[in-house]
Amino acid sequence: MASRIPTSTSVTESAVISALFSSVWHLIKLESFSDFWTALVKSETVKDTSPDTDIVKWVFKDGTELEVKLEAHSTIDHYITYSVISAKPQLSYSSVVSTVRLFPITSGHHEGQTFVQWTGNFSSDADAGVIEDAKFKRREALADLANAVKK
Repeated sequence: MASRIPTSTSVTESAVISALFSSVWHLIKLESFSDFWTALVKSETVKDTSPDTDIVKWVFKDGTELEVKLEAHSTIDHYITYSVISAKPQLSYSSVVSTVRLFPITSGHHEGQTFVQWTGNFSSDADAGVIEDAKFKRREALADLANAVKK
């Protein structure tokens, strides 16, 4: 019987984006992720859901489809929290809840830029490979976000 490698079930990636806060914040909507994240072919609102439920389908270039549900959103504290509610193909773990949070940098060398933090908290059945994959996907997406706001 193979033993599992003990691993943390959370990931946090961050970046300083060389753009004004407002330029970055307007892209942080689940249905707008394909506007900056090059791994996505499209992101679209799922129709036929209740009016108080926001679900977006993300279609990745590799064919993976995720339906993500907006769990929390704050225009005061500048974050969104979402969970994956379905996936094709099926995920190897039970659940993940992620948060993208932005902070305007108000002083120092990076004044006028934006700090972005993207976390993911996975169920305990997520293995080290899942966590590593999540880390690199978030890093790529943050780099894509930085490139998108330069345009």
